[in-house]
Amino acid sequence: MPHTTLTIFTLRPGTTRWGLARMGTAPRQLQRVPGLRFFKMLGSGFDFGLKPNFRRYALMAVWETAADADAFRASHPLWQAYQQHSTEQWTMSLAPLKAHGRWDGRNPFDYQTAEPAAAPDGPVAVLTRASIKLWKAPQFWRAVPATSAAFARAEGVRAAIGLGEIPIVRQATFSVWESAGAMQQYAYRGAAHKGVIQRTRQEQWYGEELFARFRVLSSEGTLDGRNPLEGLL
Repeated sequence: MPHTTLTIFTLRPGTTRWGLARMGTAPRQLQRVPGLRFFKMLGSGFDFGLKPNFRRYALMAVWETAADADAFRASHPLWQAYQQHSTEQWTMSLAPLKAHGRWDGRNPFDYQTAEPAAAPDGPVAVLTRASIKLWKAPQFWRAVPATSAAFARAEGVRAAIGLGEIPIVRQATFSVWESAGAMQQYAYRGAAHKGVIQRTRQEQWYGEELFARFRVLSSEGTLDGRNPLEGLL
């Protein structure tokens, strides 16, 4: 059974050069990891904005089995190196509930899962990613502050982070919610979010996009000093 994970690493002070170098070298190592069927190394930005956070990175991965993910975390040198250079790591195991669109021409989360659908009061995670048309990037980034502020005020959001493959034009947002109901309240009733979605369609900001919703199976480690889903799993 395929298995999806997301790990967010917060690196130690003074590791900026090491972290940037791994963005170039880690993919070559990951290509040779047994059982790893899809992966993305991602950087991050402060408040979803253009200012990069050189201490925070993420690994999104889809594995052939959960055992493959466990084996990687148990002994792989790349994982061990990130542990040694990090002050914090937060890893979630995720089961896709809904996924549509493409990421580099494919939908990596379009697989069957034996996991039950998320209960109304169970935590869910949402990934949105897009390749932004270069000439549309100014409109996109002008809309980001309002969306970021709406996230901060949203009821039931436990964590939200802006991620990216390439600065400015290949961006993603990952958010974790206490329940599907809380996420839907924000997505379908929040004026700021609805307005941005409408503009993306009307103005055709994206060359490629993907939306995925997950049930959160487990949450290990910390982000900013706490486990965002403590008490919910």
